[in-house]
Amino acid sequence: MFAHDVENLNGKVRGALLPGAAQSKTGVLVLGGSSGRVDIPRAGLFAQAGAHALALQWFGGPSQSPGICEIPLETFIDATDLLTSKGCNRIIVVGTSKGAEAALLASTIDQRIKAVVAISPTSVVWGNIGEGVDGKAWPERSSWSFGGTPLDFVPCDLSWQKEYRDGLISYRSFFEKCLANDVQTNERARIPVELSVAELILVAGGDDALWPSDDFAREIVQSRQAHGKSATLIFGRDAGHRILLPGETTRRSSLHAHGGTDEADAELGQRAWQTIEKLL
Repeated sequence: MFAHDVENLNGKVRGALLPGAAQSKTGVLVLGGSSGRVDIPRAGLFAQAGAHALALQWFGGPSQSPGICEIPLETFIDATDLLTSKGCNRIIVVGTSKGAEAALLASTIDQRIKAVVAISPTSVVWGNIGEGVDGKAWPERSSWSFGGTPLDFVPCDLSWQKEYRDGLISYRSFFEKCLANDVQTNERARIPVELSVAELILVAGGDDALWPSDDFAREIVQSRQAHGKSATLIFGRDAGHRILLPGETTRRSSLHAHGGTDEADAELGQRAWQTIEKLL
C-alpha cells in the first residue's frame, strides 16, 4: 500500500521510512523482535494514522551484528536523530519482544523519546541471541552495549530442560529458571525504567509461551510506581507472545511456541491500538 512512498535507508540508519501527514511532528520508530524482520507493514499502520514511521533494521544487515549481541543502543539514538531531522519533535518507540527490550532501554538514555509502546516486554536485560560482530555466539554476552560497554544481563541456566507445547519448544520456563538464580546479578540487569521520561504503554498476554511478559510488565509497573511514576498495562489473559495490531496477520514461529490464539492475540492488539491512537 505504501510502496511508492517508502524511502529505503541503507546508510548509518537502515530500514524504511514511511511519511505520515505533512503537518505531523510525530515520529514512530518501529522495532521488530528477534526474527530480524523490518516491519514495514506495522510502520504503514502508523503512517496511515498520520505519523512519520521508521521501520528499523537494527541487526542482521550489512556492517551490523548478525545476531542480537552487544547491539549498541546508539543504533536507536541514531534512528531518533533521523526522525528529528525530518521535523519530528515527538518520538514514540514501538517495540516487540527484544525490540521492546531495546525500546525501554533507549528511553532511559534519550529524553527525546516521549512514549514507548512495549509489546510482550521484558523488565530485565538478557544475553545474546546469535552471533556478534566477531562471528561468535559463545561464551554468552549481553544483548546490548552503550558507550562501548556491555550492559549487565541475566545469564542463561544451562541446566534447563526443554518443555514443549503443541509440538514446539516453550521457552517461558527457561526465562523463569534463569531469574530464580543469582538475585544480585539479576537486579543489576534490571532495566531502570524509573529513568525514562517517556509515557510507558505495556501490552502483554497471560498465555505468553515464549517468556513471562505478563510478569515482566507488572514488574515494570511496580518499578515505576515505586519512583512516583506510572505505566499503563494493557493485558489479555488468553493472548500469547504474538500480539496482532489491527489488520496484522503475522505468522506464528515454526521454531518455538507463542501461546495464545489468533482471536485473543488480535483482541488484545485491538484494545492496545485504541490507546496507541490517542498517543498519535
